[in-house]
Amino acid sequence: MSDLTGEIIDNRYQLLKVVGTGGMATIYQAVDLRLDRPVAVKIMHSHLANDEGFVNRFIREAKAAATLTHPNIVAIQDQGWNEGGVPAVFIVMEYIEGFTLRDVINDQGALGTTESLRYFAPVLAGMSAAHKHGILHRDIKPENILISKDGRIKIADFGLAKGPELGASLTIESSVILGSVSYLSPEQVQRGVSDFRSDVYALGIVLFEMLTGRKPFDGESPIQIAYMHVNGNISAPSSVNSKVPPELDEIVLKAAANNPDKRFKDAGAMQEEIQALLSKLDPKRRQMSLELDIPIPKSVAQKKRRSKIEILKNITTQLDLKRGKEMAERSNSAKKSSKSAPPPAKRKLSKRVKRNRATALLMVLAIISGIWYQIYGPGTKISIPSLAGMTQSQAQITLDELGLMAEVRESIFSEDIAKGKVITSDPSGGGRVSIAGTVGLIISKGKERIKVPDLSALSIDDANIKLDASLLKSGRVIERFHAEIEAGFVIQTNPAIGTRVRKESTVDLVVSRGVEQVDITDYKGRSSDQALNELTDAGLQVEATYEFSDTVEIGTVISQVPSDVTTVAKGDIITLIISKGPSMIAVPNVYSLSKLEATKILEDLGFSVGFKYIGNKTKVTNISPDYKTMVSPGSTITITLG
Repeated sequence: MSDLTGEIIDNRYQLLKVVGTGGMATIYQAVDLRLDRPVAVKIMHSHLANDEGFVNRFIREAKAAATLTHPNIVAIQDQGWNEGGVPAVFIVMEYIEGFTLRDVINDQGALGTTESLRYFAPVLAGMSAAHKHGILHRDIKPENILISKDGRIKIADFGLAKGPELGASLTIESSVILGSVSYLSPEQVQRGVSDFRSDVYALGIVLFEMLTGRKPFDGESPIQIAYMHVNGNISAPSSVNSKVPPELDEIVLKAAANNPDKRFKDAGAMQEEIQALLSKLDPKRRQMSLELDIPIPKSVAQKKRRSKIEILKNITTQLDLKRGKEMAERSNSAKKSSKSAPPPAKRKLSKRVKRNRATALLMVLAIISGIWYQIYGPGTKISIPSLAGMTQSQAQITLDELGLMAEVRESIFSEDIAKGKVITSDPSGGGRVSIAGTVGLIISKGKERIKVPDLSALSIDDANIKLDASLLKSGRVIERFHAEIEAGFVIQTNPAIGTRVRKESTVDLVVSRGVEQVDITDYKGRSSDQALNELTDAGLQVEATYEFSDTVEIGTVISQVPSDVTTVAKGDIITLIISKGPSMIAVPNVYSLSKLEATKILEDLGFSVGFKYIGNKTKVTNISPDYKTMVSPGSTITITLG
């Protein structure tokens, strides 16, 4: 692709310089003219931009990566087509000014346990977030781990990403082998397929390299390295760096296990192990959480009520004593008068005296009524404060201060009052109860929640019956293909089985449509790359075996199994037998050629080349085995230069 430095893309992004080139695109450092900020712009190569399939895939990758909002993942900011200028399909990303983990390893070599985990923990955090969104990276390597100038670690280039939004397509120029060969999992090398465990494998290789300063496998060619990944397990990091602790050895070996089933299921599972090891190696990393509990102050209102009652009783007592004293004095005076003088003549009372006596009588009646109210009437009862919202123990303490007893009368569900707290009392707040009486409490059992029953593999009718019995309602029926559950039977529910929901809540049923069928083609005589891509895109598993063939060109499908059907169930295994080329190859005539010319011809045919030297050593004077000899591919041909 030609250099677009200086171009303004989408009337907004001015390209400043090329900072990287890959199989699908070139990445430029640029400036956002609208917001005046640095950005990175990824522009698809022009020869791929003419392929609608690649363009759609490029866009889907941008949308999928844009869903990953995480401080350790390079953010996607924009995507589009350049209009009115150089044709270009582009993605805009945040620009990270700094260096890569590859620079760190090249500069320092082995980083040591603490330093390695300091860099690696943020990488795991970002990949864990990606895996939770169902997105794979498929090209994890030190070059794609960026370290900004302020120390922030970012995972870059989800350009090979795969997830639900992208489908299962291979995304780099129809190539079966993706990513960098030193970090490819065996299943990617063999079948061109990957899942979360493939990313975990690459993470394990990166961690090995950080701890040791070198890659676990090295060879003269990418094919040799790929062969080592497929046919062997890596050694423990401590075999290279004795300072690596055994626990970290186990994590690396598990992550980079040759068998995917022996690895961590995803980056999140690996992150848990690393965090546990970090806590063990550095206990100061643990954070202690303290909860504050503010005690509820006791009310003094009840004490005031009790004091008022006692004052009224004292006043009544004093009035009784005073009245008794006055009556006694009157009685004594009357006795003395009867002995010393004759009875007075009866006289008529004035209106003023009558009025004063009536007033006094009313006052006496009021006092007597007040005394009766406080001692014998309703005044003897105690007013109940509001207990709603208190815990049972708090309500008991409050009633104890009034000399009352508490009794739980009933426990009922409540959507508003938390479990264990008082909903209401009997009498309720403001009511009255006799001294030393009992107050009934209605206690909350919390929100009523019903567990969604297990409806797996039930028919729709049976599932509805079970929901009715659980006091829940049937909702929508959503049909989906399923590889194992028969059509018409329940796969799962929404909300999920075991979820606690309100009584009479609606539960949707996800019901099987049976196994999804897909059309297949007989790829005999076609390119193995095309067969692997199209079969994988269709949701099928592909197993490839390789055989020599003198009639079928190398890399071409000899046959496939099954070959006699046009449709199969999605997820089925299709076996491709792929040609390795002829079993024997004739040694070419390289006599009298220079060393460089002879070596190129022999290596292009897949031979290894050995050398002997005599004389002036400039031309080939002998070939062993001699030319025209039929030998196996990969054989060593020795040439003598004289």
